[in-house]
Amino acid sequence: MNLQMTFARYTERTAFERPLTSGVAYAVRVLHSEREQFEKHQGWTIKRMDTLEKNPVHKDDYNPDLFEPSPIQEEYAPVIFAQDIISHVISIDLLSGKEDRENVLRARKSGKGVLTAPFPLLKTNRLGVILTFAVYKRDLPSNATPNERIQATNGYLGGVFDVESLVEKLLQQLASKQKILVNVLDTTNQSYPISMYGSNASDDGLELVSHLNFGDPFRKHEMRCRFKQKPPWPWLAITTSIGILVIALLVGHIFHATVNRIAKVEDDCHKMMELKKQAEAADVAKSQFLATVSHEIRTPMNGVLGMLHMLIDTDLDVTQLDYVRTAQASGKALVALINEVLDQAKIESGKLELEEVQFDLRAVLDDVLSLFSGKAQDKGVELAVFISDRVPEMLIGDPGRFRQIITNLMGNSIKFTEKGHIHVTVHLVEEVIDSIEVETEFSSNNTLSGFPVADRRQSWKGFRTFSQEGSIHPFSDSINIIVSVEDTGEGIPIEAQSRVFTPFMQVGPSISRTHGGTGIGLSISKCLVNLMKGEIGFVSIPKIGSTFTFTAVFTSGSSSSKEYKSQQINNQTNSVSSEFRGKRALVVDPRSVRAKVSRYHIQRLGIHVEVVSNWKQGLSSISRGSSAFNMVLIEQEVWDQDLNGSAHFIDNLEKIAITTPKVFLLSNSISSSRANTTTSGVCNLTVIPKPLRASMLAASLQRAMGDGNKGNPRNGEVPSLSLRNLLLGRKILIVDDNNVNLKVAAGALRKYGADVVSASRGMEAIELLTPPHRFDACFMDIQMPEMDGLIGVEVAFYNVLCLHFTGLKLQGEFGIRNKISMTVFTLENYQSKLITTFQTGMYQFWL
Repeated sequence: MNLQMTFARYTERTAFERPLTSGVAYAVRVLHSEREQFEKHQGWTIKRMDTLEKNPVHKDDYNPDLFEPSPIQEEYAPVIFAQDIISHVISIDLLSGKEDRENVLRARKSGKGVLTAPFPLLKTNRLGVILTFAVYKRDLPSNATPNERIQATNGYLGGVFDVESLVEKLLQQLASKQKILVNVLDTTNQSYPISMYGSNASDDGLELVSHLNFGDPFRKHEMRCRFKQKPPWPWLAITTSIGILVIALLVGHIFHATVNRIAKVEDDCHKMMELKKQAEAADVAKSQFLATVSHEIRTPMNGVLGMLHMLIDTDLDVTQLDYVRTAQASGKALVALINEVLDQAKIESGKLELEEVQFDLRAVLDDVLSLFSGKAQDKGVELAVFISDRVPEMLIGDPGRFRQIITNLMGNSIKFTEKGHIHVTVHLVEEVIDSIEVETEFSSNNTLSGFPVADRRQSWKGFRTFSQEGSIHPFSDSINIIVSVEDTGEGIPIEAQSRVFTPFMQVGPSISRTHGGTGIGLSISKCLVNLMKGEIGFVSIPKIGSTFTFTAVFTSGSSSSKEYKSQQINNQTNSVSSEFRGKRALVVDPRSVRAKVSRYHIQRLGIHVEVVSNWKQGLSSISRGSSAFNMVLIEQEVWDQDLNGSAHFIDNLEKIAITTPKVFLLSNSISSSRANTTTSGVCNLTVIPKPLRASMLAASLQRAMGDGNKGNPRNGEVPSLSLRNLLLGRKILIVDDNNVNLKVAAGALRKYGADVVSASRGMEAIELLTPPHRFDACFMDIQMPEMDGLIGVEVAFYNVLCLHFTGLKLQGEFGIRNKISMTVFTLENYQSKLITTFQTGMYQFWL
């Protein structure tokens, strides 16, 4: 679109140099194999011209969008640039019109200007001719063969001449008292001349015949001029002859100037295309530079973080430990910044791709809650997640990138929220459209913390998914979800809301910024949402808060997946749920949204939940229940507001209950809840800290109800003693050309009891692994001089488990030729990955 505007503006400003042309256009040569990609890039289909030639229409009925697509042929010549006054010819295939096709083919074979026979012009239906020149990719010698010229053709530049307008302009310059009759004929075929202008009515007056040269020696034209009546004096005939001669010379001069100007436009077009290529190459070079530099910085930073992690395990005093943890936190912040820059470089270079793996959406959000729970508790901000029951347990998509979007949105909310709450909700799009599980009233009482919020319905107001035209007909297994992140923070100033998704743009002033950040988190999130075939939007009210909403399309995951990771997640969830299945819980909370969140997390453990809003309703439910409640969960706000009512409830609870249930306090601040329960003297309550998560909730209930030893370790953690002996007696080879990485990896493996041997070159590793050898596993860097990790695997590692370190963000397990079990992971996550790998894949491989 920008190039078309440039072409139109340029031709308009230089129109005075082509006073007799009606317009200039440029058509590009497109082979049939390139048609689909070309149409996708241009955003329109190539239209055929011959339909209009057979069935001409009035100019008022002309609509190029109704043209039929050009029929399949070996090549096409669609118009991509045109002067504004003939912009209606854009997308028209010149090779589908009879006159234009012959013109184009002759022009590129001869290398000279070629003129068409007169024919009705598009839209106006007035007779006209087109002078066409071929545009070549390179300079050709004068003796080039037609085939060489065809192969070198890049496009076609044409000048349109409206014959009627042309002659009228010339006659205006020679107007006199007597009327002059002018006929312009195409006499290429002497037997059947074609009238291009004027009337064929005969007249006995003096007639002057002049030959016209339009720049194409193949075609012949004549202009016949006469007075409408016989000239009264002989000198008038002489004057007329001179006038006609002047007209002929003027026409020839103008056509000659037009030809020269078209040639100059052709050269300018070449230069413009070259500049475009240089700009694109510079953009690619910039993205590659960012990616390379980011990777080179990550490698030493991973070494720094690894050594700091090992240093924490040594004997340090309190001050030293504080210094190390501060350095480690700063290093992680720097790595996060580098990751964002690397993602931005991938986006700009078009190399960012999504994975298609099975994952548990609820587990992903539990992990994100764990990430921000500490900051939320420090600020006293309530943090909660609610996922609709209609959202499937397992989905197929990219969990890492989905987690990145949620993390970016929640990170911004935590950063700018000092009081109130942050509430994440996940629904199916169909639920929102049908107003199911979505609040129908907007009031402060209908929020998580009671603070007013920006109405989330305004954040998806412009989504195509909710419009009638955007109503998708999804595939049978497609799951279209909608996620909202609502906060009660500072909000976004009105003047800054238009640039929220612009890369490297900060909402606040650059000098007095209260909060840090690169300003590219939201732009990356928007790109990821687009890759997930979704949309993202927001609504924000200053001093009230912001609500960001996005949609994403996933595929429904089958519970019978063969992937080990998915089976492990399902087994852990089922084992935890089975311990609480059939038990009953009573939740006391007057705020409906907050109570719904509590019920959602408790029900995930298989517990039947009943919600009441006050003490009186709670006692009533317990007394009339046919089966006993096993636990009562009380919101901290209810407990603090009425300590007398709390004491009364506890006293009556012991009297009316069949078996006294365990009482729990749901607290957003652990320190305040402990102080209140300690000083209240009513009873010894068990405090469950927020934000609620299935694993944390299960562990709290197990400890309080005497089942603490039955719980499964979270995230695959095992007691420290078993970790020390995890690799005892195993001999492992580490290969890396970076000495820091060697130390980090060796220290990590020795921590678990392994016997470690190091090598700095691939060839040295192959010598050590030449059979017979006693190594049980090999850790090898992918990028090394002489021989990289993948080649090393192909050459010598068919009989040993190979685990690859890499500075890139690669995840997942895969095999090479089905002969090696190979895992790719980074030094950042080596500890958790080591535990999972050696407890599952490696032991299975050995056995």
